[in-house]
Amino acid sequence: MAAKTSNPDDLLFEVVTPLGFRVRVNRSYWELIINTKHPIMAGRDGDVRKTLENPDEVRISRSDPQVYLFYRTERAGRWVCGVSKRLESEGFLITAYPTDSIKEGEKIWPK
Repeated sequence: MAAKTSNPDDLLFEVVTPLGFRVRVNRSYWELIINTKHPIMAGRDGDVRKTLENPDEVRISRSDPQVYLFYRTERAGRWVCGVSKRLESEGFLITAYPTDSIKEGEKIWPK
């Protein structure tokens, strides 16, 4: 999981979600996502940022109530999903990926 960085130069982006908490990701963790977890997301950090800032829908993970799944429509039947963990008013990106289905879990935004 992402560790907070004390080096501000390593910060790739930090956004405020519509739920009122910040999500951040540093460059080195983004490299892990695009090189190991989901290479298809290379060059798509802007899409992930938009997904977290202005999602079409947000759900809480069924397995961890501190994990939020942000979905933004990419095209018909396709979404970008940004997964973050919230620790009070701060959050960090766990992963991001394109998907053809929205996961089960409680829809919390919009109500």
